[in-house]
Amino acid sequence: MASSLERYADLHPRTVDAVTAVALYACVLFGASISTDGNPAPDDNAPKLFVTVLAAALCLAVLGCRRWPRGVLLVTGAGAMTLIGLGYLPSPMLLAPVMAALYWIAALTDHRTSRTYAWTTTGALAVTGVAVDPTWNLFLLKTVGTGLWLLFPVAVGSRSRLRHAYLESVQARAAHAERTREEEARLRVTEERMRIARELHDVVAHHMAVANAQAGTAAHLARTHPEQAQKILAELAGTTSSALLELRATVGILRSPDDPDPLEPTPGLDRLPDLIAGCRSAGLDVTVVVEGDPQPLLPGVDLTAYRIVQEALTNVTKHGHGHGAEIRLAYKRSRLLITVTNEGTASGPPTPGGFGLMGMRERAHSVGGDLHAGPRPEGGFQVTTALPLHHRSHPEDEAPL
Repeated sequence: MASSLERYADLHPRTVDAVTAVALYACVLFGASISTDGNPAPDDNAPKLFVTVLAAALCLAVLGCRRWPRGVLLVTGAGAMTLIGLGYLPSPMLLAPVMAALYWIAALTDHRTSRTYAWTTTGALAVTGVAVDPTWNLFLLKTVGTGLWLLFPVAVGSRSRLRHAYLESVQARAAHAERTREEEARLRVTEERMRIARELHDVVAHHMAVANAQAGTAAHLARTHPEQAQKILAELAGTTSSALLELRATVGILRSPDDPDPLEPTPGLDRLPDLIAGCRSAGLDVTVVVEGDPQPLLPGVDLTAYRIVQEALTNVTKHGHGHGAEIRLAYKRSRLLITVTNEGTASGPPTPGGFGLMGMRERAHSVGGDLHAGPRPEGGFQVTTALPLHHRSHPEDEAPL
């Protein structure tokens, strides 16, 4: 019920203010008629017309409480002091406009301000009442009673202010949470796009680079060695077929990453011989050196290792000036060190702006590894990466690359 009234007051403030002003006017007129044995109503001391006009002025002033609460409190306080000075009993009915002004002071200002105005107003009205009639039988009514009546609207106004502040904080937190959810959703979309771009680049770039090298070699040998050219063209068909199959498998995995039965197992280092065979058919002499005892890799690390080697060989095929590359797999206690070296004479890095080196670094970092790539002092290019073999690593194997 209370919340419904507060909601209506928020939606129709002018109507509520008008009804409040009329009610306050009736309260003041009724309060001016209250008398006690020791404090009769001053019918002869103050013209009723003056009291009626003053009450109307005070209640009209209350209409401006939302915009000028301090000014309205000053006006209503002065009017109440005038009525008390004329001999009227400071009852809560007579002080109703002052109570309304104090409510808005407490609702629209901070606690310190509302407390200061409340005590100042209470003291002024109490002193006025005691000064007009210092008799002991009404002393408590004019002092303690006035204080209690004026502090009540301050408490109600403070509660209203705190409630509105709480609702605003809840709305602000909800808006912040919504913005955070939207930002997280955009971040997830961006990460997913980068993952798709990286997967498609790794699949397509390698096979297209090998196919381009095979086609160029076949065209070069078409007249002088037609048999070799035919053999290379047959291998070219196998390269493009492998590209289509792997691309289809990759797209299937990207569409349903949680599918327990993917179209094809994700590649790992067990597919390294096929990868090397394709590079050799394109004219690249690849050698593999294994140090230490091979150990089983986690699926994500196995895929990352394969993709890094694949991308490194792709860069050698596309940008390398030599005809040889070496892959070195060193199985340490907790890490797998992979080094792909181009033995050519050119030392220039791959063309900037592509996804190759950036994609390799992102892949290595995604599984807790690291990667460095750059030209060699003696010529050529080298890619070195360290990938974890287990979930936890040993400190002695954490030396920089």
